[in-house]
Amino acid sequence: MLVQDTLSAQSAASLAVATGHFDDPEPYFGLAHFLEHMLFLGTERFPTAGEYQEFISQNGGSNNAWTGSEYTNYFFNVDSPALEEALDRFSQFFIAPLFAQEYIQREVQAVDSEFHLKYKDDTRRVYQVLKELVDPRHPFSKFSVGNQQTLSDEKGQLRAILVSFYQRFYSSNIMTLALVSPLSLDEQQTIVTRYFSKIPNRKHRKDYPSVPLIAEENKRIETHIEPIKEQKRLSISFSLPSINDMYTNKPLTFISHLLGNEAKGSLLSFLRKRGLANQISAGGGINGYNYKEYNISLQLTDHGLENIDEIVTATFQYINLVAQQGIEEWRYQERSALLQTAFEFQEKIKPADYASHLTINMQYYPKEDVLFGDYRMDGLQPETCTDLLRKLNPDNMRLTLIAPEIDTDRNAQWYDTPYKTMLIDNERLQKWRNAGCSNDMSLPPKNPFIVESCQVRHQQSNEINPVLVGEGPGFRLWHKKDNTFNVPKGHLFLALDSEHATKTPKHAALTRLYVEMLLDYVQEYTYPAEVAGLGFNIYPHQGGLTLHLTGITGKQEILLKLLIEKARERNFAPNRFRVIQRQLIRTWRNAQEATPISRLFTSLTATLQKRSYEPYRLAEELEEIVLDELHEHVSKFYENIYFEGLVHGDWLKEEAQNLALQLQTILGEVSKPAQETQREMIMLQGYGTLRREILSRHQDSAILIYYQAQTSDPLQVATLSLLNHAMSSSFFNELRTERQLGYMLGTGYLPLNRQPGMIFYIQSPKFGPAKLLATIDEFITNFSYAIMQLNSEQWLATKSGIINQLTEPDTNLRNRSQRYWICIGNKDVEFHHRSLVAKTIEKLTRADLIEYMNQYMRPNEADRLILYSTGELHKHETEISGGIRITNLKSFKVEANKLII
Repeated sequence: MLVQDTLSAQSAASLAVATGHFDDPEPYFGLAHFLEHMLFLGTERFPTAGEYQEFISQNGGSNNAWTGSEYTNYFFNVDSPALEEALDRFSQFFIAPLFAQEYIQREVQAVDSEFHLKYKDDTRRVYQVLKELVDPRHPFSKFSVGNQQTLSDEKGQLRAILVSFYQRFYSSNIMTLALVSPLSLDEQQTIVTRYFSKIPNRKHRKDYPSVPLIAEENKRIETHIEPIKEQKRLSISFSLPSINDMYTNKPLTFISHLLGNEAKGSLLSFLRKRGLANQISAGGGINGYNYKEYNISLQLTDHGLENIDEIVTATFQYINLVAQQGIEEWRYQERSALLQTAFEFQEKIKPADYASHLTINMQYYPKEDVLFGDYRMDGLQPETCTDLLRKLNPDNMRLTLIAPEIDTDRNAQWYDTPYKTMLIDNERLQKWRNAGCSNDMSLPPKNPFIVESCQVRHQQSNEINPVLVGEGPGFRLWHKKDNTFNVPKGHLFLALDSEHATKTPKHAALTRLYVEMLLDYVQEYTYPAEVAGLGFNIYPHQGGLTLHLTGITGKQEILLKLLIEKARERNFAPNRFRVIQRQLIRTWRNAQEATPISRLFTSLTATLQKRSYEPYRLAEELEEIVLDELHEHVSKFYENIYFEGLVHGDWLKEEAQNLALQLQTILGEVSKPAQETQREMIMLQGYGTLRREILSRHQDSAILIYYQAQTSDPLQVATLSLLNHAMSSSFFNELRTERQLGYMLGTGYLPLNRQPGMIFYIQSPKFGPAKLLATIDEFITNFSYAIMQLNSEQWLATKSGIINQLTEPDTNLRNRSQRYWICIGNKDVEFHHRSLVAKTIEKLTRADLIEYMNQYMRPNEADRLILYSTGELHKHETEISGGIRITNLKSFKVEANKLII
């Protein structure tokens, strides 16, 4: 499929092959995944490993791939002038890969690192239990990721087996290809024919066994799983046949629309009022060539964990209610109309994401529905819906309970997940068979937020960028009418700053609790708006909180009014307070079990930003808080407010001006104007190396090195942005592909509080922090030589790559709104910072980068922050030494020099 996008500065390609881990031969589980890795390591035409990634990076692009159960997908984006050369390289993956023996064992280690990276990931761990409970003859039961054990090359046969697998399964007749480019369709077709017609057609036919996913003896069972992170979740699952051929009418989507409802009278509303559950998800579950596991998943409270049978009874009562009253034409048409609107006014996504989406759709749908298949709802089929609902019965059910310290009697293979299965006795089943309906639950009425006729208002705006439409003491509102994307949508950002928001860990914990309580309180009222395409989020920031509204503009004002009214009520119930408090504490404590590198990223902001704190500190503060303290905190929060907002999209200027007056009046009733809260950050200049160890129970070690720019002017931004762009692919190729230090590593340009910065990070199962630090320092020291090795053409390509990223037009309304909002937050009120940086990069030379590294990034002299954690496998290794060790974070943040931004 070829797509011409004349407004895009970049091109993209994606190829999907109908081969995945279901095709792995025993005992080489993970072979399809391993093959995906190996294709990036050289072809006959381009034999140098890493050359493909380097070419893509130098030309402003990125690339990736993934392996699923039945499909594998490869994709990239690149500056359009480089598309043909990129396709030349890309197509060779599927024509003549080398599978060089020298990289076989290295890449096995990379796959093994990826496996160990997610070894403590609860999603993977639970997934493995599910694999052990399906029919072992079904390919879903296979271990999908692979590791050093399943991909062992003890007999020296792995390469031969890999080549044989490739030659059998990588056939053009089961491949789909998509291009998105500003080139004409004729030009694209010429290029595609030139480079992809040589892919051999081996006439492969997929032949998976017809055995059912779930054997009869594994139905009507209850499974208990003990997670690593604290969570309490119940999944009620039903085995269905494949639903792929139902896409034209989507009966299961319609059923899920009703079962997953969260408005007043819904199943979730019923369970929340009784303190049994907090969240619901209906319709998820695995899906494949001959199966669909339909899940109703519930996040439980402590009380809910003790009353599982009551929750299951209520679920069947609601299923019965849907079966008796829900299969109505108007309900189906309501959902169908929402999908039709979503299709008509869908916004562009990044070219690589779109190409990838198309190639997967081409595997699922006939060609006439590749674009519309996801949205198609041709008409209600009552008999089909009724038949599906009949299958959601106790005799076709499996229960899965995930909770800490639950009773288990065995461990799942590969991830050692503790679990236990037991038959559900007939007495419980009979109770659920006779559940009937409940008078305390009801189906939703017609949705008042649905806009029946969406129209784009074509009034033109003379303003190039947002302008102020309201300004006063402690108050500013910006507006820009969109004339580019022509969708009846808008984005509304409202940021409230208060000195009481985050000045201590306790204040920060209270503000976060207030946000969660508010989101919980408005859920039943706002759910119909979310269904109708109106989204919103409330999130905390360093100085307070932000409200972000998105979606169809016809009813955005109604949703905003509703949110403001509910926020002013602040009528928080004691029982919900206790539930949300425990939920938030659990989230913060679970952060201790995140991957080491994730914890280091969290600790980076907690170390450097005065008003950011470690999750465990927030959890400690929240433990002792009572409801009266929350109410008092909210009152003080609103005593003095600084407010800034942006209205962008299909909003007229006079509408934004009226909104400014309304908001000013509302805030004036409850608060006095204030100044914007200062964002203080630690200034690293003059310290040399600062280091802080983050304790971890993970087997991997991790390190993160942060270099802070001396100023925030465009020259510093340009220098670090270009340096990161020039380094990133070399860092990845040398330290991951060549040295096999770990799966998760990279470099990044990272501004904090508008101060430019650059990071280097590695999570490694192989070495401890001291070795990782020495390796990164060696790479930085040697990179000056690597820059000098670039010829003029390569250097210009490197610069043009990052310049094109900075000057690339916004893809859609959301991207432009977010860019405007970031500019406002960064005080770039002329909205031209990116173009200034791009112009500065044009003038930079290789000598400039080398001079900067020599002056500010010499390992033993540079001002920098090193965060690290030592894995269980590396406790015996030499520790990092030298520099200043941060042992008391609170004292350090009080005493350190500050940047006030």
